Amino acid sequence: MLPVLIATAFGQGGKVAPKPLFRDPVFDGAADPAVVWNREEKKWIMFYTNRRASASELPGVSWVHGTKIGMVESSDGGATWKYTGTADITYGKVDTTYWAPEIFYRNGVHHMFLSIVPGIFNDWNAGREIIHLTSKDLHKWHYEATLDLKSDRVIDACVIELPSGGFRMWYKNERAKDGSLYYADSPDLYQWTSHGNAIPGVAGEGPKVFRWQDRYWMIVDVWNGIAVFNSTDCLKWTRQSDNILKEPGTIATDQSKGGHADVIVSRGRAYLFYFVHQGGKDAEGKDPEWKRRSVIQVVELKVKGGVLVCDRNQPTEIALAPL
Repeated sequence: MLPVLIATAFGQGGKVAPKPLFRDPVFDGAADPAVVWNREEKKWIMFYTNRRASASELPGVSWVHGTKIGMVESSDGGATWKYTGTADITYGKVDTTYWAPEIFYRNGVHHMFLSIVPGIFNDWNAGREIIHLTSKDLHKWHYEATLDLKSDRVIDACVIELPSGGFRMWYKNERAKDGSLYYADSPDLYQWTSHGNAIPGVAGEGPKVFRWQDRYWMIVDVWNGIAVFNSTDCLKWTRQSDNILKEPGTIATDQSKGGHADVIVSRGRAYLFYFVHQGGKDAEGKDPEWKRRSVIQVVELKVKGGVLVCDRNQPTEIALAPL
């Protein structure tokens, strides 16, 4: 059944997003969403990591490896999504693993910063790198470079343009001993200089930084929900006491902690797109891959008393505006 068109409290039309928002039809392992506006086709596009969750008898964590980046599109402002295949990326070999796409638009060019694992592995010990790709149409991608971030184990890039000029990237450095969140700066999105640790002592992945309500926010997947930080200068970060999406939801398909997310700010409202593993008792005992399966959900963010909050159990009305 299609979501019902309703009027929001802001007087804007919006559909109630279904739960789940999207479920991958190939491997049922959608994760790490990245949402971007396609200016040519006038649609919203979501890129995502696609884990082989439904595949049986794969050793170790090999099911998290070996897939391309999935793509879905929305023509109704982000409420409903249609699977369109995988991004045309030819970097690497047949078994190269693609994770955690980050998309940044600048002067007619889309830039993707993509995490690469050089094959399929049964454990988490393989090397990892972040590569830079560009595209004019969001479908076919051209390899530009592999980023030199002074580590052989880097993943999960997030990029913003700084108000003073230039660009900043946050990423996870898995070799770090002073906290895994690192950052690098660039004058042009092509040349990057790593500056080391961004938030000392914080272990996490999938950082996402966005500007909203007169400050910068950073959300980080800390494997116990999503930690929230805020800043006025993108250098000094203050962590709020409570993680969001820490408590499992009550609605079917949303009954585990929320993970690696993206945020879109539109018409003054902010929407968090996150992935969640399947929990609860719905298929346990019947489906041996049940807890590997993951879906994409969306929830609206609010600021109350200076604290970022969300309620995953309430209906989310969404109507992303064209850019």
